[in-house]
Amino acid sequence: MKFATYTEKGYDSHRFGIVRDGLIVDVLRAAIYMNESEGNSNFLSIPSSLKACLEQWNAMLPLLQKLDQSLPDSGLDALNAGGNLIAKPIADVSLLPPVPNPAVFRDFYVFEQHVKAARKGRGLDMHPSWYEFPVFYYSNPVNLFGHGEDFPYPEGSNALDFELELAIIIANGGKDISADDADTVIGGYTILNDWSARDFQKEEMVLNMGPAKGKDFGSCFGPYMVTPDELADAWDDDGNLQLRMTLHRNGEQLSDGNANDMYFSWGQIIERASKNTALVAGEYLGSGTVGTGCIMELKPENTGGWIQKGDTVTLEIERLGILENKVV
Repeated sequence: MKFATYTEKGYDSHRFGIVRDGLIVDVLRAAIYMNESEGNSNFLSIPSSLKACLEQWNAMLPLLQKLDQSLPDSGLDALNAGGNLIAKPIADVSLLPPVPNPAVFRDFYVFEQHVKAARKGRGLDMHPSWYEFPVFYYSNPVNLFGHGEDFPYPEGSNALDFELELAIIIANGGKDISADDADTVIGGYTILNDWSARDFQKEEMVLNMGPAKGKDFGSCFGPYMVTPDELADAWDDDGNLQLRMTLHRNGEQLSDGNANDMYFSWGQIIERASKNTALVAGEYLGSGTVGTGCIMELKPENTGGWIQKGDTVTLEIERLGILENKVV
């Protein structure tokens, strides 16, 4: 299944929906419709946000699947519940990050090609410790943007960069989760643009701190959360996801990678993240930048320079959708 969080035009309240055939089906309104039309009140217990559902995912996912299966195959955008349409075209709503208000956002660093290229650019060889465990930093869980939202250029920077990444959203939560049990806490997958102000980052990291101000002005997630069952046939024999990852700036392709190049598995990432602490439902874990997935790696002189105001950056990951934002 695909889930989204969105707002309707003219309203600020967040709504939670199932994505189906170009429509977004409002979960709460669909539950009301089933109660009014079929006398089935079972779905009224579903929370009205994806984050709240993820907190009790083992019970909520089967109920959401059953709700989806109970609805008609066509004509959804003509059905009413309490005087409101239960479904609208995706183009008619504003998409937010799948979870707009995560408690935590950890971003890892697990694509060897990217790490090698980034370190080489600073005159450094690969550090042997990188191969021992997946490393991450904490990013800002507040300044998040969804697909189609304008992205504000960070004041004072002259070196804005994109970063093409895959992310997972945690379901259920837990502490000291083993790699073998990682599947029990993966709610779904989404696309992440981990924007970076390279000049801010450079200033910070020479002091062996950061990245902090180089990152915390904003990150983009979306357009949807795609559940693992949607990707069941995308795994190769080595246990890697085969998902092509591309990025375009103003229509010109700059990046082309694949999720199967991750050096560490999602199981290893989750085991590391949850060691001696609890992962909570709705938090994001990022993969880090795929090879060729940023200007720092490709070099500004080869890509038309750093990102500028007015640029449109489009990330696409096979089967997860498109995450596009204009920098303003």
